[in-house]
Amino acid sequence: MQAILEGPFGTLIFFVPVIILFYFMLIRPQQKQMKAHRELIAGLKRGDNVIMSNGMKGKITRVENEEVMVEIAQGVNVRVVRSMITQVENRTAIAANDTKTIAKS
Repeated sequence: MQAILEGPFGTLIFFVPVIILFYFMLIRPQQKQMKAHRELIAGLKRGDNVIMSNGMKGKITRVENEEVMVEIAQGVNVRVVRSMITQVENRTAIAANDTKTIAKS
């Protein structure tokens, strides 16, 4: 038994489980998190309340290909790269500069 563990196969027997453990504990969860963030970014729309990576909160007023316009205060709009948005708080709110009113039924 000891002769098997001393050769090159002994090293493989040790490292293969470690590599598998790293995959399931580190790499796979990171890939799931990246996929969820890509879906979040793809689903952005006007009127969403968002939190950016720097901690600022705002409401999306315009959506473009790579950037979104976020209103961080009344009348203060900033251009933000989509990937800097980390969280969407409320997807049903009306945009700040939207003049349409919701009809009550």
